[in-house]
Amino acid sequence: MSTIFVEDKTKDQQELVEAVTKKGSHDDSSIDGAAQDYIAKFLDMSNEAKENDQKEKTMPLKEGLRTFPKAIMWSLILSTALIMEGYDLTLLNSMYGFDAFNRKFGDYFPSIGKYQVPAKWQTGIAMAYSCGQLIGLYIAGYAADIYGYRKTLMTSLASCVGLIFIQFFAPNRTVLLVAYLLLGINWGAYQTITVTYASEVAPTTLRVYLTTYVNICWVIGQLIASCVLKGVSNLEGFNVYRIPYAIQWAWPIPLFIGVYLAPESPWYLVKSGRDEEAKVSLTRLLSENPDLPNKDVLASAMLTKIKMTVKEEANEDGKTASIFECFKGTNLRRTRVACFTWMFQSITGGSLMGYSTYFFIQAGLSDSNAFTFSIIMYILGILGTIASWFLSRRFGRFTIYFSGLVTMGVILIIVGGLGFKNSSGSSWAVGGLLLFFTLIYDMSIGPLTFCIVPEIPSAKLRTKTVMLSRNLYNLANIIIAIIMPYMLNPTAWNWSAKSGLLFAGFAFIGATWAWFDLPETKDRTFAELDQLFTQNIKARDFKTTEVDVFDAGHLIHKLGNENIKSFVQQTEHRENANPGEKA
Repeated sequence: MSTIFVEDKTKDQQELVEAVTKKGSHDDSSIDGAAQDYIAKFLDMSNEAKENDQKEKTMPLKEGLRTFPKAIMWSLILSTALIMEGYDLTLLNSMYGFDAFNRKFGDYFPSIGKYQVPAKWQTGIAMAYSCGQLIGLYIAGYAADIYGYRKTLMTSLASCVGLIFIQFFAPNRTVLLVAYLLLGINWGAYQTITVTYASEVAPTTLRVYLTTYVNICWVIGQLIASCVLKGVSNLEGFNVYRIPYAIQWAWPIPLFIGVYLAPESPWYLVKSGRDEEAKVSLTRLLSENPDLPNKDVLASAMLTKIKMTVKEEANEDGKTASIFECFKGTNLRRTRVACFTWMFQSITGGSLMGYSTYFFIQAGLSDSNAFTFSIIMYILGILGTIASWFLSRRFGRFTIYFSGLVTMGVILIIVGGLGFKNSSGSSWAVGGLLLFFTLIYDMSIGPLTFCIVPEIPSAKLRTKTVMLSRNLYNLANIIIAIIMPYMLNPTAWNWSAKSGLLFAGFAFIGATWAWFDLPETKDRTFAELDQLFTQNIKARDFKTTEVDVFDAGHLIHKLGNENIKSFVQQTEHRENANPGEKA
């Protein structure tokens, strides 16, 4: 087994054993030679974990790309499942423009001489989809902890094939509503698993890229759906609306195969007590290169680090991972930060982005050109996410998130002000500003939320905290979806662009909250974040506070001699069973 600080190892062991022996004498107990041997071995392990944690933190990007190309590939494959959700969500909002769809599921309105799906059914289908996501997230949060990320996601992908049949062959709008409810449950699983898996298989230096790729998947799904809808918009036929639904069958089977071949998250395997499988999974995530001549050595060190992190969390909070633990002790703060981070992504004007073409059409733009502008919006979303990679690497998560909210607030104030002018010029200006707003959103809170949220929780409660955070986001989205038509409809509240003032207020509230409560997580490993939250460090001090992770003396006093002995014995058993992994 590899160690660090070899020249000081014997001295450190002696000091640690003497300190524990002294403590033991006060408790009228003694530490025999065997116990001293366990303590010495545990010191080796803690030093190995500390060295690996520091290496992960300071690893250059190029070295990370050479060492973890397989981790990148598997993470991208799992995250690509979210393209399906972005695609279907766009279909949900766009199908009402198809005459064939309206004739199938709508009623005839003599006043307008057309078939239309009644507004209450449009709202009902949208709410069924959103409520399904709430249920799906809750189920996936528990299933992932019990059965693992791969099995949970494969189950969702397999069931998706059948659920698309219901959507495709729906004979009436009641069945269509049920289809969207069930698909919402299905896709709720994707939202939990993809970002959590990406955060756990990636080293610190790659985490921001793999987690924010989820945002690109959303945009790609919307872009594909828009292009498909444009392609079939001029086709005629009673069943033409089914073509966009049928295209969804292209996704589940290839993704199922990819997820089946992917390694399970080593964090999940360690939490499940399957250390040998975790070692195999880590080995599959690594690639040997000039910086890593023997990947077994690094895999062993990474496994020791994960085991120590999980062991310390279990000792501190108990062995169970109940959802109620998310609201106890230091976990309450972590849950609050994660939930608010995702909530402010929803209520700070993101829903207005899709209405940029609405204002362009009001200004006199043709429907065909309006489609071109919608494509521009999606391209801006992809470019913005890529730009966020460079900005976050340079300035950090908090700085970009906070600056994004402030900039969005300023843009929304201008949009709201233009709403008081009823002219073609103001509509053009509002549409243009919303395109700029899209770019800022996708450079800041849009993608970085997917990075920050899975970084904040403890390893034990990560899936459940992500589930709670995303569900708060979905609840906020339900409320926004209900009031948005009233704000924009000229026969209702008729706020039009003035709606920007409401979202501007939320943006500035979010920026104020972020300043006081959102910590900087850039260049922080999971072990360091655990220490910072445990020590109750202020949010603005996370960036500069030095922490000592995997301190052997602290861990021994915290875990106790019996836990240390058990930990060492388990590690030695694994190494004896796999002698090739020793350094």
